[in-house]
Amino acid sequence: MERATKAAGFRDQKTLEDFDWDFNRSIKKKQIFELATGRFVREHRNALLVGPPGVGKSHVSQAIGRCLIRAGWTVLYRSIFDVVRDLLHDEAYEGHDKILARYLKPDLLILDDMGMKQLPKRSGEWLLEIILRRHEVRSTLMTSNRPLEDWGKLVGDVPSATAILDRLLQNSEVVQMTGKSYRLRGPQREEPQPGQNDKNSQAEPPDETN
Repeated sequence: MERATKAAGFRDQKTLEDFDWDFNRSIKKKQIFELATGRFVREHRNALLVGPPGVGKSHVSQAIGRCLIRAGWTVLYRSIFDVVRDLLHDEAYEGHDKILARYLKPDLLILDDMGMKQLPKRSGEWLLEIILRRHEVRSTLMTSNRPLEDWGKLVGDVPSATAILDRLLQNSEVVQMTGKSYRLRGPQREEPQPGQNDKNSQAEPPDETN
């Protein structure tokens, strides 16, 4: 498991247990924990986490990835900018197919930070290639800081963005994450003493729908 976690390339050591669910109570905790079961991967479906910067999309996506590794799935985590940069840089070389295969092989590919910055030209073509070849065969989880209707502007290619969304949304779990930015919060609350708030400290989904 340690080897698989390292190979996944997570940016941070994030888990669902250390996510502050009380900070933004509008976040659908049950929906996220359902993704962490891996059912959507077993069914070759996709997932989209959409919301403004700072609400925890990267945290949650990496935490879900760790849960699936524990369950035996293979996971690869990359920022979407790094993926297209790798593919565009190496497209003229013989090893390009090997680079592309890296993103086609894992059971779950996590593409983080869509909308964080403008993507290079021809990004839409390569993203579409990845999504098309993974469609209904492997699962993809994407996070986006921008509304889905803005994707055409982000990739500079409206037809490709439309085709990407068509495949992703065909059989996908969409999680809208709204609320305040964690990065703008004040000093964190004092950690509870051992034995306090034991129920809330356990990373279990609530009985009711948030």
